[in-house]
Amino acid sequence: MNGALTPDFNKSPAQLAANILLDIEAIHIRPDDPFTFTSGRLSPVYVDCRRIISFPRARSELMKMGVNLLNHTAGVEAFDAVAGGETAGIPFAAWIAELLGLPMLYIRKQAKGFGRNARIEGTFKEDANILLVEDLATDGGSKLSFINAIREAGGKVDHCFVVFHYGNFPESTVNLKSAGVSLHGLCTWWDVLEVAATRNYTADQINTVKKFLSDPDGWADQNKLG
Repeated sequence: MNGALTPDFNKSPAQLAANILLDIEAIHIRPDDPFTFTSGRLSPVYVDCRRIISFPRARSELMKMGVNLLNHTAGVEAFDAVAGGETAGIPFAAWIAELLGLPMLYIRKQAKGFGRNARIEGTFKEDANILLVEDLATDGGSKLSFINAIREAGGKVDHCFVVFHYGNFPESTVNLKSAGVSLHGLCTWWDVLEVAATRNYTADQINTVKKFLSDPDGWADQNKLG
């Protein structure tokens, strides 16, 4: 790991979150050795928020920051329950629910096909205000499926919380806003790049990431092997 979990009170909350994610290597910046996704697309960066579950002090700090963000943006009495999307959102929903003192649910990507054939595990009252929690947001597509599941089951959902928001797909906020949902994220790639500039990353590496973020498909095409 590069650095320690030491707070810098001169940094914004978003920069502090970015710093923690870099510390625990949940965020990787590797322009010289790009990652290959299952789609075949190349990327100089990779985000793995699942790593957070293995770092108790980091996850505790991030979840407390998440609750503070939600209290300021949505309100301290905004929610009746917290729902995690299968599978990455489930642990974060559990920790947020614990801090808020609220019931926790989780939402399947698809109905399981037997028994009650339900997509939502757990219980809530009709018209309950439910906070949707996921690990990260790219274009926001998967969030809409979970939102629809909550609403079809009789719940209300006006807010979605993620640990990390890519911040380079305008449709992520536009699509959710059109569905009446506000997206709240601890930090974006732009926060990460600000922090990276103060760490052991070169200007060339940071500029490469900026080029990728402005045109992911174009960058991948230009950097294809063979």
